[in-house]
Amino acid sequence: MRNWFIKTGAAVPVLRVGDPAGNAARIIEMQRAHRDCSLLVFPELAVTGYTAADLFGQSALLCGAEQALRTIADASAALPGLLTAVGIPVAVGNDLYNCAAFVGNGKIYGLVPKTNLPNYSEFYEARWFTSGRDQRGKVISFAGQEVPFGTDLLFEAAGGVKVAAEICEDLWIPDRPSTRACLAGAEIVVNLSASDETLGKEDYRRMLVTEQSGSCYCGYIYVSAGTDESSTDLVFSGHMLIAENGTMLSDVNFPESGTVQTALIDVEKIRYNRRHQNTFRQSGEDAYRVIPAAMQPAGSAEEMTAADLAALLKKEKCTVAENPFVPADDAERGRRSRKILRIQANGLATRVRSTGIHTLVIGISGGLDSTLALLVCHEARKIVPEIRIIAYTMPNEGNTSGRTYRNAIDLMKALHVEARETAIGPAVRQHLTAIGHGTEYRGEGDTTYENAQARMRTYILMDAANMENGLVVGTGDLSELALGWCTYNGDHMSMYGVNASVPKTLVRYICSSYAATCGDPELARVLNDIVDTPITPELTPSNHGQIAQKTEEKIGRYDLNDFFLYYMLRWGFAPEKIAGLAMAAYPQMTKDQIRQALHRFYSRFFHQQFKRSCLPDGPKVGSVTLSPRGDWRMPSDACADLWLKETDAI
Repeated sequence: MRNWFIKTGAAVPVLRVGDPAGNAARIIEMQRAHRDCSLLVFPELAVTGYTAADLFGQSALLCGAEQALRTIADASAALPGLLTAVGIPVAVGNDLYNCAAFVGNGKIYGLVPKTNLPNYSEFYEARWFTSGRDQRGKVISFAGQEVPFGTDLLFEAAGGVKVAAEICEDLWIPDRPSTRACLAGAEIVVNLSASDETLGKEDYRRMLVTEQSGSCYCGYIYVSAGTDESSTDLVFSGHMLIAENGTMLSDVNFPESGTVQTALIDVEKIRYNRRHQNTFRQSGEDAYRVIPAAMQPAGSAEEMTAADLAALLKKEKCTVAENPFVPADDAERGRRSRKILRIQANGLATRVRSTGIHTLVIGISGGLDSTLALLVCHEARKIVPEIRIIAYTMPNEGNTSGRTYRNAIDLMKALHVEARETAIGPAVRQHLTAIGHGTEYRGEGDTTYENAQARMRTYILMDAANMENGLVVGTGDLSELALGWCTYNGDHMSMYGVNASVPKTLVRYICSSYAATCGDPELARVLNDIVDTPITPELTPSNHGQIAQKTEEKIGRYDLNDFFLYYMLRWGFAPEKIAGLAMAAYPQMTKDQIRQALHRFYSRFFHQQFKRSCLPDGPKVGSVTLSPRGDWRMPSDACADLWLKETDAI
């Protein structure tokens, strides 16, 4: 597979103001130490120092800076594949410009002048510099080379990856140069900055970088002048920020001088977002000059295997979460759980209000999904107090375990709902006898026996809803829908499916989060025991009252299936890349185990689309859903061979 990872580095050098030769030597030293980077970014005016003030009027400093850049460019010949952006003052005619210089492979690829010059409060750049706003299409002689000069430059590496630059204040205005550059095709933006540290500014910088990388669907590397520039009235912090698609990858403030902070940017993610969000319209390419520039992919190899990817991520200390749907941070996980529950409850409340039907009928099994669905009904009742909740537990003697039965009863009691119990055994046996199956389970693969129970439960709920003028609330979750682990026209069907876009890994955390915050010891006890219960449909005979049928033994680990689902649907990744990410996230598993699990996932996902094509309504809560009316429209008879063959070749 193609390697679309770019290793980016934000570098804060040891710096002396007014010492271009010394600064160049230290910049070169950092380049050599990080020659495995694809792109290395230094602060604004790092060659001379940002705080040189009226020294910018001295020809000695300007000539020294020009010679220093030539030295940096010459040294880059020994560092093939490393593209460096460094800040430097550049005199053109009678004007002086604050520029980002791009160098690599012994060349100065181009000079991008700063557009917006701050001239307020502690800043007075207009005293020395001229805005580069109107500088386009020029080539100048500088440092012994003919160098493209202007704000119309994009630097293109192998594979068409394009890099653009803006400088400090350019990010702090509404009409940002990086926005136009990204619309013209730039996928990575560098910002060479000198932003002094004041109260609240750190958080604002972080917000600006995150927001710009998100709205432009790009990678964004920001690096500010370091503490060596702190002089007179200002203190600089060397804030280094690397973001991708609205997610902060690296954030370090007040580093030691001489520090480089690195992060991998995945260009494939950027391209997927731009294709997927069709409101992102590429335009203005003709207004930019594209300059070929050597920039190696992370790890230097343009092609890589799944094992290579896993090794690269390990080497770069890039953590790949086992549960991408679930935030790692406890506080954020709690906030997300509450937000999802609020979305679900409000969706259900709206359905109740719009239909005028205030009775909700729900089946409670003592498992995770029906538990979350009942919590949603409970929360919806807080929004619409007229809601009446009728909860049915429908055990089947010999199949339903004592643990799940007790938890179902205790949960209904703790949430103060109308609890009803209807044993399904006699009706199921009568039905099986009527169709000539017989009443006994025939062993592994007897789907008739298993599905008859699921359909009987749905049959009872639907008729009860008719009898009570109610709505049947569905309990099936996103993971089950992805794998087809539901009985067609059984638990697959309802009048409103509240869990339809919540993956199993997140269902568990929402329930445990509710237990931690509900303030009811008995409810918390029941919820925690349900969370700890093995996932089971209980459609086969139990083992002397204990759970015998365990879902994950049949369809694989839910966390791994959710992992595959996330990267397939959210980012459109191919099987080999998903496998490489899984190998990094699950180092305890072998490549063969992951390959087999991925094959099973794709096979089930493709072959079970017909169940998803007729789903009932349900609220969207995240970026990955399978509603046939919204996020995922796929023919039920699509061929899976391409995905399965690539998986088998891993």
